Amino acid sequence: MGLLTKRSIPNLLTIFRLLLILPFILCLMNHHFKWALSIFVVAGFTDALDGYLARRHQWTSRLGSIIDPLADKLLINISFVGLAVVGAISYWLMAIVFARDIVIVFGAIFFQVWIGRVEYYPSLISKLNTFLQILLVVLLLGSLAFVPLPALLIDALIMAVFLTTIISGISYVSTWGYRAYTQRGEHGEQ
Repeated sequence: MGLLTKRSIPNLLTIFRLLLILPFILCLMNHHFKWALSIFVVAGFTDALDGYLARRHQWTSRLGSIIDPLADKLLINISFVGLAVVGAISYWLMAIVFARDIVIVFGAIFFQVWIGRVEYYPSLISKLNTFLQILLVVLLLGSLAFVPLPALLIDALIMAVFLTTIISGISYVSTWGYRAYTQRGEHGEQ
C-alpha cells in the first residue's frame, strides 16, 4: 500500500490549505483584495471538504487532528494580522484574537505534557466565535475588494467577534483548568 491513499485526502487538503496562507497574505498585503478573498474562499472550501470527507468516510487520523486546527488557526490569525496592517481592523482586535489562540495552543501543550492526551471538542461559543471571525474576514475582504459595507455593520460584527473571543477564551481556560485540576488530583491520589 502506498503512502497516498483515499484516507490521506483530508490531510492533503489541509496541507494545501496551509500552502495557501502565503499567497493569501501576499495578496492582502499588496492590496490585491479580490485575489485575497478568492484564496480565502478556496481555503474555506478545502476546510469544509476535508472535514466532510474525514467524517463521512472515517478518514480521520492523529495527524489530521493536529494539522487541521493548526491550519485553521494560522489562516484566521494571519488574516487578522493582515487586515490590521492594511487598516481594515484595529490592532487591539487582532491582539485579542491572537492572544486567545496562543492561550489555547499553549494550554493544550501544557495539558498534553503534564496531564494527558488532549481530546478537544469545540464548545458552542467557540464555534460561534470561529463563524463570526470568518464572517468578519470575508465581509472585510469583500468590502475592500468591491463595495464598502456600512460602518455600523462592520462595527457590530467587530464587537460580536470581540465579545465571543473573550467569552470563549474564558470558557477554555476554566474548562481545561478544571479538567487539569481534577485529573492531576486523581493521579496524585493513586
